[in-house]
Amino acid sequence: MGAKNSSPVELDVIVEESVVDPTAWMIENPLAETFLLHDFPVKFMFLLGYTFYTGIKIFKSYGDKPASYKFTAMAMACTGGGLIVPIFLNGMPVFISNDAYPIAIGTSFALLHYFPVLLDVYAHSDILKAVVTVMYEVTRAYVVVLFTSSSAKVISASLFSYPVFGPIVCGAISGVGGAFMPFSKGLDPIKDGLDYKMLTAVIGATCYHIFMSTSLSDGCIEAKEKAHIHMTLFFRIDCPLSNFRVRAQKEKGLAMMKGGSISPGENYV
Repeated sequence: MGAKNSSPVELDVIVEESVVDPTAWMIENPLAETFLLHDFPVKFMFLLGYTFYTGIKIFKSYGDKPASYKFTAMAMACTGGGLIVPIFLNGMPVFISNDAYPIAIGTSFALLHYFPVLLDVYAHSDILKAVVTVMYEVTRAYVVVLFTSSSAKVISASLFSYPVFGPIVCGAISGVGGAFMPFSKGLDPIKDGLDYKMLTAVIGATCYHIFMSTSLSDGCIEAKEKAHIHMTLFFRIDCPLSNFRVRAQKEKGLAMMKGGSISPGENYV
């Protein structure tokens, strides 16, 4: 009995090609990993800088007010967007839901209240100003991203295939809500136009939401984190530029008043 001829069996081998991300360097570096606030200790440290920056503004504006008034004003200024937006979304304000906020606000308030020399140190130290401002802007970008993305999941689509204006409004308010607190201010914060914080919050929330909700983010690996780091850098870069413009306008106005071109009561901006 002869042996049967055995033909080789051909097997289809499927080799999965690894996807190479040419823009991975945007988020795979120590600076981006810090600014994205993934780790709680880093996030809390930046939150302290955020509340300290806000506290500086409160103590300068209400230095002669009682401590209870300044603490309440500081708490509302630090969590203004975190109070308003959750109410829109039927959620819990961050001051109540996240214990890190009261601790950070209380710590910054105690430092400024019991050590008022810190106000002078901050006023004369450019290094301290730069560090605290970076912490403030990084945290503000984190908040705008958080509420823009979370509101996009909660708000239902109506006219378009995805909610357009709702998440943008929520994200913008989260980045500037503290400016309108307490509500007795009314529209006074914008009577002279939008400041850089308001403009950057609106622009940042709009660009982030449209990028994440449309085909612009298709094929982009880690699109959320890359959009987040771009918004953070945008906030950080625009801050000194805006301060420079404001300072230049003030110096121009003072020079014009000294030269007698305008009277002190006239608006030179």
